[in-house]
Amino acid sequence: MSSAEKHVFQTEVQQLLNLMIHSLYSDKEIFLRELISNASDACDKLRFEALTNTALQAATEEELAIHITADKDKKTLTIRDNGIGMSREEVIENIGTIARSGSKAFIENMSKEQAKDVHFIGQFGVGFYSVFMVADQTTLLTRRAGTDEAVKWTSDGEGGYTLEDAKFEGHGVEITLKLREDAEEFLDTWRLRSIVSKYSDHISMPVYLPKEVDKKDEKDKKDKKDVESKQDAPEWEAANKGSALWARPRREIKEDEYNSFYQSLSYDQEPPLKVIHNFVEGKQEYITLLFIPRKAPFDLWDREHRHGLKLYVRRIFITDDSEKLLPPYLRFIRGIVDSADLPLNVSREFMQNNQLIDKIRAGSVKKILSELTKLAEKDAKEKDSKEEDSGEYQLFWDQFGKVMKEGIVDDPSNKDSLVKLFRFATSKSDGEKQTVSLDEYVNRMPVKQKNIYYLTAESYQAAAHSPHLEVFKKNNIEVLLLTDTIDEWLVGHLTEFEKRSIKSVARGGLDDIEELMTKQEKKDVKKATKEYGDLLEAIKKALDERVKEVRLTNRLTESPACLVADETDMGANMERILKAMGQEAPDTKPILELNPDHPLVKRLQDDREQLDDWSQVLFDQAALAEGATLNDPASYVNRVTRLLTAQHAVAAEVVAEQPTA
Repeated sequence: MSSAEKHVFQTEVQQLLNLMIHSLYSDKEIFLRELISNASDACDKLRFEALTNTALQAATEEELAIHITADKDKKTLTIRDNGIGMSREEVIENIGTIARSGSKAFIENMSKEQAKDVHFIGQFGVGFYSVFMVADQTTLLTRRAGTDEAVKWTSDGEGGYTLEDAKFEGHGVEITLKLREDAEEFLDTWRLRSIVSKYSDHISMPVYLPKEVDKKDEKDKKDKKDVESKQDAPEWEAANKGSALWARPRREIKEDEYNSFYQSLSYDQEPPLKVIHNFVEGKQEYITLLFIPRKAPFDLWDREHRHGLKLYVRRIFITDDSEKLLPPYLRFIRGIVDSADLPLNVSREFMQNNQLIDKIRAGSVKKILSELTKLAEKDAKEKDSKEEDSGEYQLFWDQFGKVMKEGIVDDPSNKDSLVKLFRFATSKSDGEKQTVSLDEYVNRMPVKQKNIYYLTAESYQAAAHSPHLEVFKKNNIEVLLLTDTIDEWLVGHLTEFEKRSIKSVARGGLDDIEELMTKQEKKDVKKATKEYGDLLEAIKKALDERVKEVRLTNRLTESPACLVADETDMGANMERILKAMGQEAPDTKPILELNPDHPLVKRLQDDREQLDDWSQVLFDQAALAEGATLNDPASYVNRVTRLLTAQHAVAAEVVAEQPTA
């Protein structure tokens, strides 16, 4: 046997252990949940690898299980499994370092107020380290199935660990915890049973604890040696049901059982918003048990990190790398899929090009969208009787609305169903909360309105106060206010709804507004266009390469100017988003539109002494109004200063010329 090797923990592990050991926690019992979960995964992995590795098949002939024993005299707790086990390299990789990107997020969260609640630890893949909440020292013995090498890992959680060769009967992992004084409650068998029942009742592997011997029966034993032998070889009793919850009929499952199972999958202490339990029979047979969370997970915006669904084949766990089971925009869904038709040796390549997987995916998506539609319809019926939008679907949309909008790009086959689920803020909303569906919008459109209108902006405030809305407010036309980054891609793929075109109020012409104009108003526009022709050309010349065109507009009632994009050009907000992402945007020029009824524009028609400065200021003000950042703010300030100074001088001259009383 080789001498012990000393190793230092990775920096992130040391930070994590420091938080574990020196912080106060409300629920230390979760350490056992994490160890049982890891042990169950190890057993599943052995069974899975044995399908393609004949050398491991003998290891699966015995019952795969988890055994927990407590020694009150030594104050130790031992958790053992006969799963796949680990090699020396795997021990160093899996326990000495944290390879997952989630570790940094975990440490950041643990450093905040959430540090007192560690129920979410399993979300980050660092659950093993929770043992140091209760243990002064942890010893791990392991031997990988199919090998002869056993390894012993020991640590007190204070910066490093030792690694040495060891003897280990069988295969798997045995973890022994030397419990702290304040953690001796975990030596009590009843306490251990309650924890297993609470967190691990649905683990498919049996979790065994020693069967408690009745003291009266023990006194009646005449042969003391018989009693001692039974103590040395205890009878084991399963502490969990060990059955697949999803395989049971829905009518037999209680709500708290669903909630408990959901918590074991998600580490979310709130019950799910919706449970979707579906049995599919016929040419293809499979079961899905899906959960819609109430709150968004911490990694919702990581499109590459998939851990929502676990795939089983005939109750045998296969993988939780499930990107093919649901599209990216439904990555917040938690649950399992259990197929009766897939082969046990499912590979990544098999999942990428398989009709059975595609049908499961399509069926699951359809079921999820159907249940969300039911929630939305229920909300709509109750909406009139409520002062606020606080139904279950509104709660869902507030948490997951942004990611649901990705579906218009990810899942065009379900476009019609998705669009009806979308919610928006509008120019008639009380605030920025997204509560209005497209159906509601269409139902309250004025009779003469033909199109659906929207405005994209960086923020709700920028959209709500945009000059582009002025003529729409005047004519009582509602405008969708789109301020999520994904909205620019949304409107690029959603061009009509219920045979009505969806148009931007900041791009091209305004057909509905022109139709609402009286004949006299149309004549006035033509007349103004002729009268202001020279001024428009002069401003265009002053702005030079900054604009594509300068023209009069009918979309303004209060503001002097605004910027719009040509019908086929990229909008200014989309251009800003692309640049912020470090991507190149097409070099397009906006159109400057002027309000011929505004006093400032009328004055420029008669007084063009400082036209260059006024032209630049009007352009910059229009850009600022839509949320843009000026390329040269100093020049803008200088121009405004010159114009104010000139106006002050004129006012002073007027005062001086007035006769004194």
